[in-house]
Amino acid sequence: MKRREMLRWAATAAVLTAGPRLAWAGAVSESPASPTAPAIPKRPFGKSGVELSIVGFGGLVLSRIDEDASKRLVAEAFEKGINYFDVAPEYGTAEVKMGPALEPYRKKVFLACKTAKRTAEEARKDFERSLERLKTDHFDLYQLHHIRKVPEDVDAVFAKGGAWEFIREAKKDGRIRYLGFSAHTEEAAVAALDKFEFDSVMFPLTFAMWYGANWGRKTLEKARAKGAAVMAIKSMVRGKWAPGPREPGPFARMWYQPLTDAQEQAMSVRWTLSQGANAILPPANDILHRRAFEIGLAAAPVTPPETEKLKALAATLDPLFKPGQEP
Repeated sequence: MKRREMLRWAATAAVLTAGPRLAWAGAVSESPASPTAPAIPKRPFGKSGVELSIVGFGGLVLSRIDEDASKRLVAEAFEKGINYFDVAPEYGTAEVKMGPALEPYRKKVFLACKTAKRTAEEARKDFERSLERLKTDHFDLYQLHHIRKVPEDVDAVFAKGGAWEFIREAKKDGRIRYLGFSAHTEEAAVAALDKFEFDSVMFPLTFAMWYGANWGRKTLEKARAKGAAVMAIKSMVRGKWAPGPREPGPFARMWYQPLTDAQEQAMSVRWTLSQGANAILPPANDILHRRAFEIGLAAAPVTPPETEKLKALAATLDPLFKPGQEP
């Protein structure tokens, strides 16, 4: 791509996020583990002044591998410049494995956790257990997990005795730095963003759902309007599995079909980042995590011809989420 075209698309991406500087390959410092190694670029986390790697570490992957493999994958991520790590109590054994694996790097990374509990007391128990498992005394980002039903989930969280009472308390005493939530329905995401000035929202943002089902636009627009950072999931999703038995392989146990073509993977991740996502979180598969690391190191804005290819591909896929058919 010509330099003039590259600059034009970088400028377009900056406009999409209403001002924050967007970084790509070549615009970052060296890897924290090696002064001479290239590092994954970073972007501002909303209005905080904190900068996070454009590829994060999705803790759910650790529930799929053993402790030694977990330590290797976490170390590899840190060596490549990843400083954003996300996990949740619902991710099986992930917290138990991430704690020891991340301990050597904890002071140099941004650690995000979540609670799916809706009452203050349940959220407190979740929070304190997560602190213990993750061997830390605070979370850089704490999120309400899986806000889905409106008005039930949103109302329950913010009601008297709801999870928000404890989360607000933990924020005041310094055990939480920033507040966010994750959502898998646009209705819930928009409702939550209207309820409180969250620092971030985690939600699916992928070309297949954007072009194939007009899914994701409302949430992204609302997040921009509110100044909330966008932590994108499902950026390496192809769509739903076709009915019938799946061929054996490293991805057969995943609940959705991932992109496996290297070019499509790279275009999809770069498309998501070009829409203004602050970071993407790879799927819960160590192969796909390592592939996302590679894409992050060479990231650049998606080009118009690539966008047309993605639109054509989306027309052939069965989107994972559709309006009114979210999980």
